[in-house]
Amino acid sequence: MNLMAEILIQVIIAFLAGSLLLGLHRKIMARVQRRPGPPIIQHLLHSLKFFFKETGFPRTVSKVFYIGITFILALIWVVGVIAGPVAHDSLLILFGVYAVYKIVEHNAGSSSGSPYGKLSCVRAVLSAATELPLFAAIVFVYLVTGTMNIGEIITYQSVNGPLIFTIPLAAVMFFMLIITKSPYSPFAITKDKALISGFETEHYGLLRGFMHFSEAIAWYVMLWVFLTIFSGPLTAAGYLIGMILITFITAFINATTPILSPNHSVMTQITIGAICFFGTVIMIFTGVVA
Repeated sequence: MNLMAEILIQVIIAFLAGSLLLGLHRKIMARVQRRPGPPIIQHLLHSLKFFFKETGFPRTVSKVFYIGITFILALIWVVGVIAGPVAHDSLLILFGVYAVYKIVEHNAGSSSGSPYGKLSCVRAVLSAATELPLFAAIVFVYLVTGTMNIGEIITYQSVNGPLIFTIPLAAVMFFMLIITKSPYSPFAITKDKALISGFETEHYGLLRGFMHFSEAIAWYVMLWVFLTIFSGPLTAAGYLIGMILITFITAFINATTPILSPNHSVMTQITIGAICFFGTVIMIFTGVVA
């Protein structure tokens, strides 16, 4: 199998698996809240539906920016698939992918001219401060394994055991990021219902389809990265079980927790991140972490 074919297959798998997992997430939330909820394939159907809808353009848009930002959003997560599941490359590349995603999230809101989108992009800047623990978690992985290469991290865990048992608080820091990016998260200040759909509010038709495509791949990539760097070498069945389990946990948390105000959201995440950071530092310097 050549490289392009492998990349295409992995992108398709990421899109389909991510879409079904997001559909499962929504279904679990509904069941926890004693609602029937939509079918699990609903997110996938929505994604495909938008590709055939008419694309509208508000009069306030910067059209080139408005269109281009959605394709950039899709492209960066395709790069995430290539750097992660395909190439097992450096964690720094995936960190860069996420950093570019934050920039795109900010600019997607401002490109439409919508007041909801503009407020969402302001909140995206505010929320960036809460994602510093992601960088700290990557640093701790490096300090323990001596490498940023995903393939080498997998090899390290096959010999020394999963990192989730070695640096559990670093895993919690990374898991906080997953909760933040899960649908209807208590920390989802950029897509608070008061903002309609946040930075996605004015994007419709083909452009919204690409955004749904990006969301599905992003969810898959983030779960894959978490399981890979903290749970060691896994089989396809192991990844499937792990992704379903994480989806279930985040859905339960989101179904039972109200969306926090922007200030409370930021302070809660920073507090939890700081506790985990200093806890991990203490574990390292006291020799708890070998």
